[in-house]
Amino acid sequence: MTSATTAIDLTGRVALVAGATRGAGRGIAVELGAAGAVVYVTGRTTADSPSPMRRPETIEETARLIAEAGGTGIAVRVDHNEPGQVRALVERIDHEYGRLDVLVNDIWGGDPLTEWGVPFWKHDLGNGLRMLRNAIDTHIITAWYAAPLLTRAPGGLVVEVTDGVGDGYRGSLFYDLVKASVIRLARAQAEELRPYGAAAVAVTPGFLRSEAVLDHFGVTADTWRDAIAKDPHFAASETPRYIGRGIAHLAADPDRMSLTGTATTSWDLAKRYGFTDVDGTTPDWGRHARENL
Repeated sequence: MTSATTAIDLTGRVALVAGATRGAGRGIAVELGAAGAVVYVTGRTTADSPSPMRRPETIEETARLIAEAGGTGIAVRVDHNEPGQVRALVERIDHEYGRLDVLVNDIWGGDPLTEWGVPFWKHDLGNGLRMLRNAIDTHIITAWYAAPLLTRAPGGLVVEVTDGVGDGYRGSLFYDLVKASVIRLARAQAEELRPYGAAAVAVTPGFLRSEAVLDHFGVTADTWRDAIAKDPHFAASETPRYIGRGIAHLAADPDRMSLTGTATTSWDLAKRYGFTDVDGTTPDWGRHARENL
């Protein structure tokens, strides 16, 4: 069993992780870079320009973490709601490398907008519609501009990052619609990418130890186990690098087309490819949820 992406080689590949400032996007970008890919990392939060998320993480930090992992990270500030900015980004990738092998759509920014525990007609309508715009329209805009470059040669991969792959309700109409729509996007893209030898897959992490979640529990990446006393289910959580390793392995898999059009999970990718999380564990949120929730 391998514990990192050292068993795979993405040297010569070019990836775009849209929404790589923090969380799963950052973990994915770092692992793609660690495997040898050149990774463009985009988001709205830079050292000089904070985003409405009001979080301290920046795309420059993500690029630095990629460099520390031995890879090449290129930070570009992009608001993926703005077609002109996305077009300029893809044109830059084409000019600098002439190819795009992996597109990861992880644009979100909807957590502060989600109102839990209220019926949809009491949810702020403006915030609900912004969630749809932030996490569905942005994915479509980015894929629309990236697809011509991605399909220039066979072997491309689009990853749509979601939350959950089952049919269960996710607790908020707007949140549920966003995450279910992202899965459908992957399935629809798969059909239209197939003739070009490119795959599209939706992937979900489990209980993610993102920066915001760690802050919520008042712990750090090193002291995260202290939060188990507050929420026992946190024992089954995973780092953002876990889904990152799964997607890096998927990108390197010559048989990736067997998964095109499907929705899969970080833990199922771990079983398929035999990797572990950064601490050597193999979290399985699906099994934990079935047995305990």
